[in-house]
Amino acid sequence: MSPAGRPRTFDMDAVLESAMLLFWERGYESTSLAQLREATGLSSASLYGAFDSKEGLFEKAVEHYVAGPGRVTDVVADEEISPREAVAGLLHGSISMQTDPSHPRGCLVALTGTVRLPGAEDAGVREVVAARRAVDRARIRACAVRGVAAGELAEDTDADAVTSMVHGFLLGISTQVCDGVPAAHLHAAADALLVNWGAPAR
Repeated sequence: MSPAGRPRTFDMDAVLESAMLLFWERGYESTSLAQLREATGLSSASLYGAFDSKEGLFEKAVEHYVAGPGRVTDVVADEEISPREAVAGLLHGSISMQTDPSHPRGCLVALTGTVRLPGAEDAGVREVVAARRAVDRARIRACAVRGVAAGELAEDTDADAVTSMVHGFLLGISTQVCDGVPAAHLHAAADALLVNWGAPAR
């Protein structure tokens, strides 16, 4: 009997790395299937067989990004360090990653979210990046709540407002990096944001 399907003959990690870099550099909408085939070395049949669609490949590429360069944001969920250290690590780590010249600038998740993709066919793409942003917001809020409990923030601190402030800064790093704002300026801005964290109102 012949086998039900042909065995996969490509390196999945290498394919996802190439797709991730292309989506990161060009954005989802501007990346064509032809460019993806060229970057990954996959034929149309292999690409569709493994990922079903461009959207399916993008979803896996985002997972690859989150487990790779994007893992710098995981520090904000680390309860082994103080809440202030966690937020500082989140911001400074993100700035360092997004300005690293070894890969495209900015954040794949943040940059994908800057364009409202048209049509129901792209709803899955919006959901993928929105879900990741929701994870970051939840982690930042939990860190703010820990900050209040630890006495780093005043008891009457609005955790939602702090979350929006920190997350807004995090998302804004990408556009500033892509506009050429130097990393040193962004690190200084992060320090300015952190000035009042750890100095609760008297």
